[in-house]
Formats: sequence, C-alpha cells, structure tokens
Amino acid sequence: MDRPQTSRSRAVAVSAMGAAAFTGRVADRGPRRAEDLHVCPECCSELVLPIDWAPATNHQWDVRLRCPDCEWTGGGIYSQAIVDRFDEVLDLGTEALLNDLTLLARANMEEEVERFVVALRGGHVVPADF
Repeated sequence: MDRPQTSRSRAVAVSAMGAAAFTGRVADRGPRRAEDLHVCPECCSELVLPIDWAPATNHQWDVRLRCPDCEWTGGGIYSQAIVDRFDEVLDLGTEALLNDLTLLARANMEEEVERFVVALRGGHVVPADF
C-alpha cells in the first residue's frame, strides 16, 4: 500500500532532484494550437510569458510574447477568450511556482533545524553563541 506523500517527503524529493525539478515543461502532445499562447511554437516549452500587451480592436488584445527557454519572441492580435485562457494558465503557473517555493523553503528550514539540533546535542552550541 502506498503512503500518501506528505509535504516533507515531497520537499525532500524536490530538493533531491535539484535544478531538474524546476526546468520548463515540454509539451507531450501534438503541435501547438493557436489558442495555447503559453506554448512556444519553436521549442514547445510551456513557459511563454507576455512581455507587453495593449487593447486592440473590440474585445481583442495585441500581445507580445517571449519564450525564456529558446528566446523566441512573437505575438499578435488575440480575442478576449484566448487572452482570458492565457491569463488562467499564467495564474496556475504562478500558483505552482509559489507551491514549489514553499516546499523548497520548508525543506531548507527543516535541514537547518536538524543541523542545529545535532549541534545542540553535541554541545557545540553554548549560551555565548547568542
């Protein structure tokens, strides 16, 4: 029976993977759809970001895009629905990034506490240290 993964075990797994845990995701699906503004048309990275945007015509936006993985830049005029979907994907990415940051910070803090406890038990920390 598999144990549910706690935040501690997930944080340890993330820190054990190192930088590879935080690299851009490459799409496992077919070609990029026009409405997938977050997917790079050059390298299929799902990390494309808006670098500039402005209202265009009725219910449309002029959006400039950039891929941080391959340095592709592009953009165009997109409908409100496509821009709204892009905004949702960006919000989900921000949430995932903040969750990963929280896990990494927690793992780092737990390591520091464990080292402090070992030093305390070993008599390596004395009142004069404070």
